[in-house]
Amino acid sequence: MTQTQKPSNAFIAASWIALLAGMVSFNIGLWNAEMMLNEKGYYFTVLMYGLFSAVSLQKSVRDQLEGIPVTNIYYGLSWFSTILAILLLVVGLWNATLTLSEKGFYAMSFLLSMFAAIAVQKNTRDLAKADKEQEQP
Repeated sequence: MTQTQKPSNAFIAASWIALLAGMVSFNIGLWNAEMMLNEKGYYFTVLMYGLFSAVSLQKSVRDQLEGIPVTNIYYGLSWFSTILAILLLVVGLWNATLTLSEKGFYAMSFLLSMFAAIAVQKNTRDLAKADKEQEQP
């Protein structure tokens, strides 16, 4: 049995900072955007759905790697949801009456948030696993 190495405090901090930076910048952009409230709600919902689906996908992939049973339907739905969230953002931005720089801003802050959510979830799981291993004699 191999011992799990804890992620460094710097990596944990960087992951949380990236997650907060992506989410906060995306939402500040929405707050300041000159678009209808239903459009803002669409983009906010896509962000939240994307974050949830990315964490769910990371968990199901990690579970499979560690031999924890994951049903094929859940694994497939996790992939589908993650791809769908990205596709929904792309379609929304493609049809939006925003400048290219605004579209790029939303796309980059969305992808930063998704990547950081995966890193935060991985760190949380690694810390829990390492702590559990330390408790066992």
